[in-house]
Amino acid sequence: MGRTEDQVMTSWVPGACTLPTVDQPLRQAEFDDVFAESGRCVERTADTAVRVEFEPAAAVAARLADLAMRECSCCSFFGFTLRMSDGRLLLDVEVPAAHLPVLDALAARATSAIPGARA
Repeated sequence: MGRTEDQVMTSWVPGACTLPTVDQPLRQAEFDDVFAESGRCVERTADTAVRVEFEPAAAVAARLADLAMRECSCCSFFGFTLRMSDGRLLLDVEVPAAHLPVLDALAARATSAIPGARA
């Protein structure tokens, strides 16, 4: 039996996360906010990778870089690559196969938060 979207969206935080439990909803909200405010689209680029396109603005890039660095400090399995290409701001997110449910949850949250986005 497959997972429902609600189950995917609630499986965001892995057991290996070292962020204090009380701070985890706050971090999720930070991701949700940047997706909703500046996200443009979500693309699955590989089984273990997702690309999110954002408004190409320096403030958005700085916000994403800060968020990615803080996320890697508590969930070191994430690989984030932030880049500008052809006037697009792209955040590539990769995880090992063992953490695929976390990536699925991130993609689902991004897709839900970005108006009109589809995964």
